[in-house]
Amino acid sequence: MIVTIIKIINKLYNIFTTLIMYLYCGLINIKLESQVLFKGICSIQKVHSARIEIGKNTVLNSNNYGYHLNMFAKCKLLADRPNALIKIGDNCRIHATCIHAFKEIIIGNRVLIAANTQIIDGNGHQLRMHDPENRIHTADNGKPIQIGDDVWIGTNVLILGGVTIGKGAVIAANTLVNKDVLPHTLVGGNPMTLLKDYSK
Repeated sequence: MIVTIIKIINKLYNIFTTLIMYLYCGLINIKLESQVLFKGICSIQKVHSARIEIGKNTVLNSNNYGYHLNMFAKCKLLADRPNALIKIGDNCRIHATCIHAFKEIIIGNRVLIAANTQIIDGNGHQLRMHDPENRIHTADNGKPIQIGDDVWIGTNVLILGGVTIGKGAVIAANTLVNKDVLPHTLVGGNPMTLLKDYSK
């Protein structure tokens, strides 16, 4: 009986947070398709000229209840540079993930992203090895990230700028993705290596 009551309370909480997030997204001009579900309050920020688009039937989960991993933070979408774009496709499931676009991050349809993943298309600063004392005053421009349809990204993955992850690929937990991933392959590790090619 108590478990049933807790489940009902959690469902009502998710409905409430979805309503709050829809209102907030409307105020800051985020494009939401139908039936986007927010489980818990997400952090969503953008500058005026940036765009954030979330496809239909996509779930952004910041609620630890019922999820099989511990989430260390809530979902975060940040497009803080002029004309930056975050575009998330339909039927995605994104759990406690940070997506930070300097330039462009495109996520396809039916993409699964496990908790505590970081997707960022730029460095905070330029390398400036010739004058590192001025590094603090610089900002990187970023390089676009493309994540294809039906990709599955494991927990605690770090995806860096300039990479394309092909359709149907799987990224193992704790992987650093700093180069392209071919479609229908399983990759993992740091440095990232090909574990198996399912396209053959």
